[in-house]
Parts: sequence; structure tokens; C-alpha cells
Amino acid sequence: MSDETLYLPDESSDRPERETGWHPVNVGHLVMGLVFLCAVVAWALIQTDTVSGHDLRWLLPLPWVVGGAVGLTAAAVSGVRRHGVRR
Repeated sequence: MSDETLYLPDESSDRPERETGWHPVNVGHLVMGLVFLCAVVAWALIQTDTVSGHDLRWLLPLPWVVGGAVGLTAAAVSGVRRHGVRR
């Protein structure tokens, strides 16, 4: 026999009901995952000789630019959703 207790929420609970469909995302994990993915793509392009020479000047900083843009966008969206829009 187990001593587990099943919690069933009652109607008088003051906890706000959680919205379905949204999953909290750690922005740091999202950004670093995308930077890693872009770095792997850049490495693959270099290894297959698709990109070489002068093209490396724009290709190598590209993962950081993409990561920064995604991080700013995610922070802005989560900030608006969390705090609302003030006018």
C-alpha cells in the first residue's frame, strides 16, 4: 500500500488557474541552443567548402547576431506577457 495523497483542486482555491498552451522557456537556454545550432551549420558550410575566404567575415559572427536577436525578442515577448502593456 502506498501513502501517496492525491491533490484535487477545489473551487475555493485562491491559486490562479494556469493558462494552457504556453510553456515557460528559459531565454538563456534558448539563445545558447540557437547559437550552438548556428555554429554547427557554419562549421558544416566551412567543411563542405560551400563558404570560404572572404565569406567567413560575415559567417562567423552570424550565430551571435542570431542569438542576440532571438534573445531580445524572447525577452520582449515574455516581458509583455508577464507585466502587461502600460500606456
